[in-house]
Amino acid sequence: MSVTSSTKSESGLGETIRVVIHALLIALVIRTFLFQPFNIPSGSMKATLLVGDYLFVSKYSYGYSHYSIPLSPPLFSGRIFGSEPNRGDIVVFRLPKDDSTDYIKRVIGLPGDRIQMREGLLYINDKPIKRERLSDFIGEDPCGSDATARVKRWKETLPNGVSYESLDCVDNGFYDNTNVYTVPAGHFFMMGDNRDNSTDSRVLSAVGYVPFENIVGRAQMIFFSIAEGEHAWMFWRWPTAVRWNRLFTIVR
Repeated sequence: MSVTSSTKSESGLGETIRVVIHALLIALVIRTFLFQPFNIPSGSMKATLLVGDYLFVSKYSYGYSHYSIPLSPPLFSGRIFGSEPNRGDIVVFRLPKDDSTDYIKRVIGLPGDRIQMREGLLYINDKPIKRERLSDFIGEDPCGSDATARVKRWKETLPNGVSYESLDCVDNGFYDNTNVYTVPAGHFFMMGDNRDNSTDSRVLSAVGYVPFENIVGRAQMIFFSIAEGEHAWMFWRWPTAVRWNRLFTIVR
């Protein structure tokens, strides 16, 4: 009896280990080739993305680089099945100055483009983009000073017809007037929608032009969202802390 019982126990343990290994392999394949979850830690993309948003990023949208693989081993250079992002896409990329850090911004400039800010208005290839004033943004302060704030909000439309909202915390901010940035071949120019509170490609010393190889994937859908300052693991606070209206919304 003891031998039979021991054999059954070992068989059950082995089956459990196999199930766990299979589950981990499936999760690894999904994370590497299909979708990877990310959360938003800063307000640089407000009001499109808020601190506390959790979203899925599609890994297949632009093909795969070694940054697509967990731990990013330098197994190869360039991209496999590469497809360049479109102007207006929101993408996750590895910071060129520190490739262990992920950033999320909107693609504004394509290779060869000339990008400039003049008095807070975005110019692409010497032409101002279409911009119209919307009602003020009121909510979790995008400028980082108060719990809530009222901030100028604009609807911007890029040359390819993609529209989105941007915020303008202050007039004549530090990067509201810039020199002309000429995007090098194989690189992209990224900007945050929260223009006065975003470290992006306008800051050449910190971000600069982003190589195609550094792009991880495209932001697709918010699957969870919790108020800034709250913790997702505190499930007993979910009834009041979760932003229910943002769940399962498409990122644009």
